[in-house]
Parts: sequence; structure tokens; C-alpha cells
Amino acid sequence: MRQSQQVITVTGAVSATRLGIALPHEHVMVDFIGADRVSRSRYDADEVYRAVLPYLQKVRQAGCRTLMECTPAYLGRDPQLLQRLSRASGLYILTNTGWYGAASDKYLPAKVHTLTAEQIAAEWIGEFEKGIEGTSIRPGFIKIGVDPEPSPVDMRLLEAAAITHRKTGLTVASHTGVGSAARKQIERLKEMGVNPSAFIWVHAQVETDPQMHVWAAQQGAWVEFDGVSPQTVDQHVQLLVHMKRQGQLHRVLVSHDAGWYNVGEPGGGTFREYTTLFSQMLPALRKAGFTDGDTQQVTATNPQRAFTVQVRLA
Repeated sequence: MRQSQQVITVTGAVSATRLGIALPHEHVMVDFIGADRVSRSRYDADEVYRAVLPYLQKVRQAGCRTLMECTPAYLGRDPQLLQRLSRASGLYILTNTGWYGAASDKYLPAKVHTLTAEQIAAEWIGEFEKGIEGTSIRPGFIKIGVDPEPSPVDMRLLEAAAITHRKTGLTVASHTGVGSAARKQIERLKEMGVNPSAFIWVHAQVETDPQMHVWAAQQGAWVEFDGVSPQTVDQHVQLLVHMKRQGQLHRVLVSHDAGWYNVGEPGGGTFREYTTLFSQMLPALRKAGFTDGDTQQVTATNPQRAFTVQVRLA
């Protein structure tokens, strides 16, 4: 299989064309205790498995084939749990490498402050080449996060992600939100020789200026509207309608940012389903004039292209 055709799931590499309809930004489990206290001892993996599996089975039955699990290291990433859930649910699941720099660095290991971008990248590249935490499970993308005004540490993570991408071909998904932070990251990636097509602007629906979405798409970046819920369907439909009118639907990703089993809360807290896209948003898009080809583009073709393992140089 050629590198340009691969997507890496927790059960191995598959052809991108096998991903089908994909949800590019979801969570199975999170632990918000902080990087200095996060630990596998804080939860029972069997309990999480039993709690989450029915939700994954339900979205599989709704027509989803693939789920990108965006919980990074030091926030509750558990690749072996994801592998079990993938096999039991019939879903392809991708996990990630990378560190999350938003939230004022609460979820970053203390060592980040003494490491260079090259040293950070070496750790992430090691997970890609050798497997995560002693397993054979490899990451399918890079997940980072920045604050609305990215700090020097945030930008060092982005630079580490650029180095990692150039070595591995993994796409960079960055918790971002506001357009000014997206612009800063896209411009820095280009300075480092990375094409913006290797970058996913996560939580782009937070930005209120739709022309920023168009600008990022024109640069080649992936613009991800990932806050789909019963309360936000109309907002997300309007965002997609605007991108279609601007001829940029081929750069759009859509997801829920849903789940998740919350470590530390009784029973994992309130779990949000992954099915609103299927039950409410797709019918609303068709009502707004979207063709089957349009919805196929957004829900299947775009995620397949975005997460293909391929070095993309500026």
C-alpha cells in the first residue's frame, strides 16, 4: 500500500477509501485532573468499555464507519481501550500523538518548558515509528492545542508538530477556535515549509467572521465545524451553506466533539451521543439544498483526504 493511500487506525493501517463516513473530532474518554496527576489508576478500563460501547455501536448502526478520537496524552488517551472498542463496535478508530497546550498549559507535562521543538517532535515521531507506550498501536494524526492568543509554548508545540509532519506525514489537528490563532498557526507552518493542507483548524465554528473560514480554506487548510449538537444544527448548516456558496466545501470537516466518559465523575458523567449529524444535521442540509454529492464530500471524501498519511510541503 502506498503511503499516500494510508490512514492509520488503532488496529492498523487501512486504505483511506475504506473509512466511509467519518467523524473527525470526537472523544471516548477524558480526564481533566491535570498532567501532573493523570493516571491509568484513576479509572477502570472495563467499566469505561462497558459504558461507551453502546454509543459506538449506535453511531455505527446510523451509518458511521470511522471515528477520530481526539483525546491527547496527559488528558486521558488510552490506545488499548480504543483498540478494544474498535474491534467490538466495528468502527475504525484513530488515536493521536501530540500534546495539548490550551487551557494555560494545565495538560502539558512539566518537561515541555525545558524541551526544544525538535526534542518534543522526537517523542511524537517515536510513537509513530515504534508505537505508543510500549504497544504496537500507532497514532493516526497529531493533536495539539493553543490558547486564543498562542503562547510561546503553544507555538513551540506547533513547530514540533510541523517537524513531526515533515517526518511522518501525519496531519496536525489543532484545538484553536478564534481565527486570529488559526491565521498565526497557518502562517508559521508555511514558514516551516508545511502546506496548510496538513492543518485542521479545530473548533472553527467559534470564529464569528465567516470570511476567516473562507481565507483558511483558500490557504488549503481544513476548516472543522465540530460543535454539532441538537442546539447548534442550524448554526452549522449556515456555516456549511456559506462555505458551499464560496466554493470551499471541499475544505470542510464536520463533527460533534461529543462523548465522553469523564474520569472522576460518577459513572463517567453525562455522555453525549455521536448521532446528531445523522438524525438531524444531514436532513437539515438536504432541506437547505445540499445534494448527496455535497454530503458525501463533507462526511466521507474530506475526512479521507484530511487524514491520509502524506507529507505535504509548502
